[in-house]
Amino acid sequence: MVKHTSKEEILRLLDQVFDPEIPTLTIREMGMLRGVEISEEGKVTIRFTPTYSGCPATDLIKVDIKAVLQENGIEAFEIIDVLSPPWTTDDFTEEARKKLRDNGIAPPVQATSDKSFVLDSPKTVPCPYCQSENTELLSNFGTTACKALYRCKSCLQPFDYFKCH
Repeated sequence: MVKHTSKEEILRLLDQVFDPEIPTLTIREMGMLRGVEISEEGKVTIRFTPTYSGCPATDLIKVDIKAVLQENGIEAFEIIDVLSPPWTTDDFTEEARKKLRDNGIAPPVQATSDKSFVLDSPKTVPCPYCQSENTELLSNFGTTACKALYRCKSCLQPFDYFKCH
C-alpha cells in the first residue's frame, strides 16, 4: 500500500535528518536536499546531493532519510543522487550559516566562484565567538576534512572554519 502524503509533510520529515558531521544542520539547511517529488501514485522521489563524492557521511545520511520515511509509514520512495551541479558551500541557507556561528564554527566567507581558497586560506575569517577578524590559521585540517582549524588572537578561542568548496 502506498501512503499518500504532501510535499510539505515530506519536507517536514526530512528536516529531522541532520548531517552527522555537523549535527546542528539539517540536509535541507546545508543545501543537500535538491528536491522532493510525489507521483500521482504516491511514490516519493528524494533528490540528494552529497557535499563531495567521497564524503564519509553520505551513506549514513541516506540511511537516516530511509529511516525517517519508513518510521512514518512511507515505503514507496527512492533517493536519487544529483551530482550536477555539484554541491558547494554557496548552498548553505542563511539559517545554516547562523547555526554554524552559534555553534562556534565560522561559515565560509567567500563565494565558491572565488577560487583563491584552492590556493590559499582566506585572509580574514571572523571569529564565531567574538566576531574579531584578528584570527590565524593553525591547520588546514580541522575536526573534519571539510574544515580548517583557526584561533582568534583576540579572545584566544580555537574554532573550526568550514572551508569553501
